[in-house]
Amino acid sequence: MRLPSLVWRVHLRAKSQSATWLSPLLPEVDLPEWLAPAHSGLTAYAELLAGAGVERGLIGPREVPRLWDRHLLNCAVVVDPESGLIPDGASVIDVGSGAGLPGLVWAIARPDLDIVLLEPLLRRATFLEEAVSILGLDRVRVVRGRAEECTLSAAVVTARAVAPLDRLLGWVARLVAPGGEVLALKGSSAAEEIAVAQAAGIAGTYELISCGVGIVEPPATVVRIRELQRPRSAKR
Repeated sequence: MRLPSLVWRVHLRAKSQSATWLSPLLPEVDLPEWLAPAHSGLTAYAELLAGAGVERGLIGPREVPRLWDRHLLNCAVVVDPESGLIPDGASVIDVGSGAGLPGLVWAIARPDLDIVLLEPLLRRATFLEEAVSILGLDRVRVVRGRAEECTLSAAVVTARAVAPLDRLLGWVARLVAPGGEVLALKGSSAAEEIAVAQAAGIAGTYELISCGVGIVEPPATVVRIRELQRPRSAKR
């Protein structure tokens, strides 16, 4: 992926409600051209994370200085329209959404998407509902529940830092609509997790993708699984 010729520089000063834990200045970041229209929404979301997100224990205070590169941009580059990973107007379920990563970032960056934030814990679901309202995200809804019990389905099912891949796929296979796919945001252990999932007999077409090369360092690592077959252990 080439580095766009035009970038937008964002300077964000966090809302410091507790000077004991929050560095008052978040680092400046460069946004790729396609993401520029979302910069105000991402800024507002970053402020929510740096304020209420930390106060309610959804993210650690040490994450505040690296919200943009480690979290917001790391999630956003996955939905770059040029990547073709997520079609226009696709339905998405973000499993174990937590503080809204990646679901809220995707909703801000790609307002054409219909997104469900699936979260079992009440305090996290409450934060997500408040964030959706504050950010004015009309095509996002929060569902409190577990993937294993959810009756919804979507063209794209995603998760970030929820569980090892083999366990995650056992939970989410039921949520993938016919012809759909799983996009699991992973770290350096992605290749090893793919091997474990395949060894466990979880059939599907696996692809390891780097997103945001030249924009975020390190690039975001995505495991794409298509033609996923629901593991026998997950069948009723």
